[in-house]
Amino acid sequence: MQTPDEKFMREAIRQARKAEKLMEVPIGCVIVHDGQIIARGYNRRNTDKNTLSHAELNAIKKAGRKMGDWRLEGCTMYVTLEPCQMCAGALVQSRIDEVVIGCMNAKAGCAGSVINLLQMDGFNHQVRIRRGILEEECSTMLSDFFRKLREIKKQKKLMKSYSEEEPGADS
Repeated sequence: MQTPDEKFMREAIRQARKAEKLMEVPIGCVIVHDGQIIARGYNRRNTDKNTLSHAELNAIKKAGRKMGDWRLEGCTMYVTLEPCQMCAGALVQSRIDEVVIGCMNAKAGCAGSVINLLQMDGFNHQVRIRRGILEEECSTMLSDFFRKLREIKKQKKLMKSYSEEEPGADS
């Protein structure tokens, strides 16, 4: 039997798979209020040609419309990867209560890996953080994606170098 945390994180993973199908970094999230999903989002930066099109920001925008307010008090976000500085700032600004994180991001995470913007004393709001829900599944999804991406780039590079070779160059 899965816990509510696992249930909501699995939906965030489903959202991440939508990003992956678009050849986007597979990051997904859902926002929950009163035990119900009120918004979903996934990474669409390349598709939308927009730096701001992160999973968290896409979901926050939808949740605001659903709640009829920019304040997302009483809401919890489930996200497959630790938020970056932009998304962590948006979480604080939206006054979301809590974020539940699948796996951490040592290179850009702002919920404790690089810095913890979600719980800085100087801000007027702090976001509770829980980590490690379906961590292995979230982490594996990302590492598999980047491995496939490297393989594709390697193949393209090989094809390019092969097509640039002169005919009969090795004779």
